Amino acid sequence: ITGGSSLTKDWVTQLKSVVYGEAVADALGVPYEFRKRGTFKCETMIGHGTHNRPAGTWSDDTSMMLATLDSLTKCGGHVDEDDMREKFNDWLVHGAYTPDGVVFDVGCTCMNALGYGHGLDGEYDNGNGSLMRIAPLAFFDVDDNDIHVASAVTHAHHISCEACITYVHALRLLGQGASPRAAITQVGYGNIWDRSEADVPSSGFVTHTLEAAFWCLTTTDSYKDCVLKAVNLGDDTDTTAAVAGAFAGLTYGFDAIPSEWVASMRGRELLDSLVKETASGDCGRTSLCDE
Repeated sequence: ITGGSSLTKDWVTQLKSVVYGEAVADALGVPYEFRKRGTFKCETMIGHGTHNRPAGTWSDDTSMMLATLDSLTKCGGHVDEDDMREKFNDWLVHGAYTPDGVVFDVGCTCMNALGYGHGLDGEYDNGNGSLMRIAPLAFFDVDDNDIHVASAVTHAHHISCEACITYVHALRLLGQGASPRAAITQVGYGNIWDRSEADVPSSGFVTHTLEAAFWCLTTTDSYKDCVLKAVNLGDDTDTTAAVAGAFAGLTYGFDAIPSEWVASMRGRELLDSLVKETASGDCGRTSLCDE
């Protein structure tokens, strides 16, 4: 897939599934971030923990994903790097796209890139800060170069940009109805499910996050099992779960997300309003909208 969205015609339901799939999984992981694998067990939605936030609070992962979606919607489905940067700054400075106006857990590369006004491309600028927010691009008529530009607002190194491209391609394949293992094989990660857990790092390095999310998706058969497995890998729990949650949300659908987790989410009105705005606006309608 080199350009355009080719998800099924029920794209609004799919978009909602991805938005909630990421947000819920992110919130599950927030209390455990930085804790080592095997020192805890996440079984359901709780609060406090690492960042001392109430249950159902998403982190920077979902906030920046929502900012990306808002930018794409308001810019007619086009990647406008200046508009994206403005919306990311609105989040960082004013608490936009958060459940309660509180900003926490900001990555160094994101912070520095927004301060400098351009993306960073050093070897050590390959955290997962663009991967975690890139999922909405799967729903718009954008090509690989557009995905590269969207990543490079903060993360401009080719490793980060290529990981984002792979992520969007995998989402589109899942949206077409490919099975998780078929989709992941097609984007170049076949047999990742044969790895042992010990061989699945879950640090903040972008490739580790993408591979861990692929592993969780292809070694489970439900949304719940996928995202809990992601959180329980430890370390960067919220982002690993957020990326895996977007995959699992699209694979299994919104109704597969445990209703008690959805009900516990703070800021649901924001999630719903941004999905509704994208669905109702003239957002650079893609082929999936016209089928």
